[in-house]
Amino acid sequence: MMQYKKFNEIDLDDVFFDSLKNDYPGFDDWFKKKADEMACVLYEDEKLQAFLYTKDERTESLEKEEDVIKNNVDQNRLKVGTFKIEAAGTTRGERFIKKIVDEGIAGSYKNIYMTIFPKHKHLIKLVETYGFELKGDKKNGEGVYVKDISRLRDDKDQNFNFPLLSIKDKKKYILSIYPIFHTRLFPDSILKNEESYKYNLVKDVSVTNTIHKIYICFMNDTKILKKGDIVCIYRTSDNLGPAYYRSVVTSICQVEEVKTKANFVDIDDYLQFTKKSIFNEKDRADWYRKRDVIVIKMTYNIALTNKLTRGYMIDNLGISSSSYWGFMEITDKQFDGIIKKGEIYENIIVD
Repeated sequence: MMQYKKFNEIDLDDVFFDSLKNDYPGFDDWFKKKADEMACVLYEDEKLQAFLYTKDERTESLEKEEDVIKNNVDQNRLKVGTFKIEAAGTTRGERFIKKIVDEGIAGSYKNIYMTIFPKHKHLIKLVETYGFELKGDKKNGEGVYVKDISRLRDDKDQNFNFPLLSIKDKKKYILSIYPIFHTRLFPDSILKNEESYKYNLVKDVSVTNTIHKIYICFMNDTKILKKGDIVCIYRTSDNLGPAYYRSVVTSICQVEEVKTKANFVDIDDYLQFTKKSIFNEKDRADWYRKRDVIVIKMTYNIALTNKLTRGYMIDNLGISSSSYWGFMEITDKQFDGIIKKGEIYENIIVD
C-alpha cells in the first residue's frame, strides 16, 4: 500500500535499507534527523517495497553543490533525495515516477533531479525512460539525472516528455467511460461527491496509479484514433440525476496506440497486451471471443481541477446535445475552453 509516513514511523532496521546504508555512510544519522519529515512508502504483504523522499530546494543556494549540479540544475528545483524501489519490471516504478512528476508540476518547479550510482541499472533505465537525463557524475561516483519539466522536446517520445503536452495541430476528442470503470482507471480524477470508500478501495491498486492506461471499448468510431491525438475523458452519468449535471469531463490523455481485434495474432496476444488494464481476464477473454474489441492505450497526462459538466459544455462551448457523446471529435476552440475552465496546471500545455 502506497502511503505517506513520518521517518520516525518507518523501521530503519528493515533489511530494505541495508543497501542504502552501504551506499551512503552516515545514512542512519541522516534518517534519524529527518524524524518528523514525510516520505512516501509502499508496503506489499507488510514488506517495505519502495521509499521516496523529495525535497524543495528553491530556497537553498547552489554554491555549495558540485559543478555538475550547479551547471545543470536550475534554482527552481525539486530534489529526489532518496528513492529506492524493489522488483524491477513491475508497475511500482511507474507509479513512483508519476508521483515525483506530479509533485514537480504541482509545485511549478523547472527541474527535478536525483543522483544514482551506476550499479542501479534498472532504476537508471526507469528514470531515463521518463525524461531524466544524465548530466555528469559527482565525486562519489553517482550520476546526476535531471528532468526539465519546463519544456517539451520534439525529438523525444511521449514517455520522455511526460506529462507535458503539445496540442498544436493535434486532433481532440471526447471519450466516454462508465463511472464504475472511471473510478478505477482515473482515481486522481475522482469526483468530490463520489463515496470516499470507493477511492480507498482503488487508490493503491497498481493499475490505477499508473502513467499508461489500457481501455477496452466497443465503439467502432474510436478506430480513427491515432498516436498523439488528445482525448478528454468523459465520465458518464451515475444515474443519480440528469446527465446534464452528472456527466463530466475529468481528465486529459494522449493516445499512444490503438488496436482492433484484427491487430492481435490470437487471444493470448490480446490478453498479454491488455493484462495491465482494469478488467479481469475472464471478461477480456469473453469480449474478444464475442465482440469487436478496440483497445486504446493512453498516457494519463493530467486531471482537471474543475470537472466540466455536460450542461456547461453544451451551454458554453457549443457542443451539440444531439451529438454522440460516447466518442466525438471537438474543435480546438472547444478544447481550449475545457482546459481553461478545467484549471489545469498551466505548464502542462506547452503550446
